Amino acid sequence: MIHISILVPLGHTSVVNIEGSYQIFSELNSFLAEKGRAPIFQVQLVGLSRVVNQPNRLFTISPDVLVKDVKKTDLIIIPAIHGDQAQAARENKAFIPWMITQHAKGAAIASLCLGAFFLAATGLLDGKACATHWKMAKQFREMFPAVHLMDDRVITEEDGIYTSGGAYSYLNLIVYLVEKYAGRDIAIMAAKGYEIDLDRQSQSPFIIFEGQKTHNDEPILKAQEFIEASYQDKITVEQLSDLTAIGRRTFERRFKKSTGNTVVEYIQRIKIEAAKRDFETSNKNINEVIYDVGYVDTKAFRTVFKKVTGLTPLEYRNKYNKQTSNFVNA
Repeated sequence: MIHISILVPLGHTSVVNIEGSYQIFSELNSFLAEKGRAPIFQVQLVGLSRVVNQPNRLFTISPDVLVKDVKKTDLIIIPAIHGDQAQAARENKAFIPWMITQHAKGAAIASLCLGAFFLAATGLLDGKACATHWKMAKQFREMFPAVHLMDDRVITEEDGIYTSGGAYSYLNLIVYLVEKYAGRDIAIMAAKGYEIDLDRQSQSPFIIFEGQKTHNDEPILKAQEFIEASYQDKITVEQLSDLTAIGRRTFERRFKKSTGNTVVEYIQRIKIEAAKRDFETSNKNINEVIYDVGYVDTKAFRTVFKKVTGLTPLEYRNKYNKQTSNFVNA
């Protein structure tokens, strides 16, 4: 039997992650029985206390077993923990030595969505690839610079450590783990039974670029606001440097430090975000949108758009615009 430990952390944790993982792995034993195969999963909720109350008072979770009583496990699943991530790690630090020991004994560890923050707090992610919710990418990089964050990925796998992207993309990782332990046929059966898309590899189409404005560099904020107000026009680094009265090299360095993007990257992301809004809500053809956001080279736009979203402009419009069936494809 493969022993699966689903952690029940203290604090505001994702009940969806816990219940969904528990349900899928548990019911797979029934799927296996239908195929004349023996059950292979033993699933337990593992906690630090016998009762874990959620801060919203809507749910109470009762772990099957306390972490100190689990001597050997094969797979540890860390659900998302919401709120202050540093505080969450402190509250749940008693899990950490156990996870490190279990991994050293051969246990795999999988984090779901924001669970990557707690996994990274163990040090086991240092130097490894990792995914988490795209909205938390900047904070994750600041807290764990030694981890190779791939914020466009739905799943990462390295040295027996698995991570998933944001929110319900955890289902893709669960099905991936089902395939690892039970085979492709059972994974396909689970995907069909729970209607989970097996083909998702990127969360790029879901990313909303909001501009990183949590810093306190006023001249850089001024430049960001100018870019967002004038994205249809041709904007140069020299223009922004003059606007903020900062030398070009110093301006570029401060801009990258404050926003996490080069100036050119930031301008591109603002233009692409404007284009995405047009594709979602207007009935303009693709070339009209390209010109309206300030691109004159349609090939360059399509290249950048695909790099940022993982989709072509046509694929994106067809995916998100409810009137797309009335359009003439451009």
